[in-house]
Amino acid sequence: MAVGTKNAENGPRPLGVGVVGLGWMGRLHASSYRGLAARYPELGLAPRLVCAADPLPDNQRAARAQFGFERAVDDVGEMLADPEVDVVSIATPNFLHREVARAAARAGRPFWIEKPMGVDAAQSREIHEAARVAGVATAVGFNYRHAPAVEHLRALVAAGRLGRITNVRCWLYADYASSPDGPLTWRYDRSRAGAGVIGDLLSHGADLVHYVTGQGIAEVSAATDVFLRERPIPTSAGVGHGAVEVGTERGAVGNEDWVAALATLADGTRATLESSRVARGHRSDYALEVYGTEGSARWSFTRMNEFEVMIGDGGLEHGYTTVLAGAGHGDYGRFQPGPGIPMSFDDLKAIECAQFLTDVVGGIGGVDDGARSGAAPNTADGLSAAEVTEAIVRSASSRSWVDVPQVEGTTWGA
Repeated sequence: MAVGTKNAENGPRPLGVGVVGLGWMGRLHASSYRGLAARYPELGLAPRLVCAADPLPDNQRAARAQFGFERAVDDVGEMLADPEVDVVSIATPNFLHREVARAAARAGRPFWIEKPMGVDAAQSREIHEAARVAGVATAVGFNYRHAPAVEHLRALVAAGRLGRITNVRCWLYADYASSPDGPLTWRYDRSRAGAGVIGDLLSHGADLVHYVTGQGIAEVSAATDVFLRERPIPTSAGVGHGAVEVGTERGAVGNEDWVAALATLADGTRATLESSRVARGHRSDYALEVYGTEGSARWSFTRMNEFEVMIGDGGLEHGYTTVLAGAGHGDYGRFQPGPGIPMSFDDLKAIECAQFLTDVVGGIGGVDDGARSGAAPNTADGLSAAEVTEAIVRSASSRSWVDVPQVEGTTWGA
C-alpha cells in the first residue's frame, strides 16, 4: 500500500493506523503514533488511530475513550480489511504474532511487531519470509538500540575510536517474575511464549551486540535454568506482567528463568550474555560494555541518559569519563533541549515509530530527501536474534558449542 509524503498545499498526509493488542505495549505504540508529528515534522505524516483489535471489552473501551481510536473490534481480519488502515502494529502475546503478521503481509500492510517475532526461529522465519515476499516495510521492537548513548557507542565502534574490539559483555537482569506467587500467564508456557527469558530479554541483548559491533553472533555455548518451577493459575485476564487475579491451584512453569552464554562473533570478537527474570532487586538492570585495544565504553538502562567512555592512556587520570547524552547523540535533540534532562523508555518507542514510518514512506531502506535515514530494526533483525536464542536453547540442551545461522538484510550489518 503506497503512502505519500507531505504535500505543500494540503499539509501533512493522514496515515491510518491499526493496532492489534491493547495491552501495555499496544498502548505505547498508540501513544507513539499520536506524538509523531510533533517530534518528526519533516516526515509530513499525521498518523490517525483508525482501529484497534482486541478481544477484551475493557481494552476496546480504553482504545476508544483513552487513546482516541475511531473504532475497536474483536477480529483482526475485520481490521485488516478496513481500507482506512494503512499500517499495523502487532502487540499481541507471542503465540499470535505469526498469524497476525502473515495476515498483515498478505493484506499488503507494513507492520511494526514486538519481539520475539515468533515463539521460535521457525515462526520468525515464516514472518520474515512473508514480509519479504509481500515487499512491505517492517519494524521489530528492539527499542534499547535507540537510546542516544547506545547510538553513540555504535558510532565509536564504527569509527575505530576504541581500536579493534576484543570483547563485549551484555546482561539484562529483571525481577518481574521473582515472586513465586506471580500468576502463571502465557509468558511461562513454552508453546505460547517460547524460551522464556531467552526470547523476552536476551533477544534484546543479542540485538544490542549485533547493532553496536556490526557483527553477527556466529556460535554460542550456554546454560539455562528454571528457578521457580510452579506458579498460581490466573482466574482473570489483565494488562502487564502481574496485574492478574489468581486462584489457589498452581501449575508448572514451562520455560527458562535464567540464561548465560558465551559467544563468538563473526569476526572473532568474544561476547558474554546473561539474562534473568527472577533476579530479586534488579528492576531492569540492562547493560552493555564494549572493550577494544584503544579503549572501552559502557551503558546501562538504569542510567539511560548517560554513558561512560575511556579512550587511550589517561596517565594519572586513567579511567572512565561519564558523558551525559545530548543533542549530538542519536535522536536526543528531538526530545530534550540539552544534556541533563532525561529521555524515557517511551521516547525510545517514539524513535522506533518514526523509523518505521520513514521506511513506510520512503520504501524499505529509507528516504532520500534529507529527512531521516529510516532503517528501523526489521524482520531480518528479528530473525537474526531468534536464530541466536534458538542456538542458545540447543546449546544448553546439548552442553556444547552450537553454530548460529546468519541472516541477510539486517540493519546492523548494513
